[in-house]
Amino acid sequence: MPRTRLLLAVSSPWASEKLGPALVDLARRLDAQAVIAHVAQLQDEDEHESDAKRRGEETLKLLTESLRQAGVDAEGVMLFSNDVAKALLNTAKARNCTMIVLGLSGKGVLKRLIAGDVPGNVIRQADIPVLLCPANWNGSF
Repeated sequence: MPRTRLLLAVSSPWASEKLGPALVDLARRLDAQAVIAHVAQLQDEDEHESDAKRRGEETLKLLTESLRQAGVDAEGVMLFSNDVAKALLNTAKARNCTMIVLGLSGKGVLKRLIAGDVPGNVIRQADIPVLLCPANWNGSF
């Protein structure tokens, strides 16, 4: 039986820090390898691509190091795309992941309509299980 491989999608350094302990626990319970993915996007029209890349690298480093220090086989993957859901789904498929784990941002319906509903799009298009972690979740299972 192939080893479980989780795609852990993180959007910010805050999400990496907040979800780190819980994702370590999940990966250990499943004896899983972790592929941590961040899709770099410009936050506004004045931001430079290097800023988005630097923010993404910090996000990946925090969670990847946290998992590795806990003994979890982990790798970080920086993605660049205007379609976050598609980038995550393509990466999960390319890396033979068996589950996608997403943290919810706490955005309301209107903000999701304007900015795009990444979790909803991932759930609708995924052919593997998707685990959603609520924005107000304290990290315990």
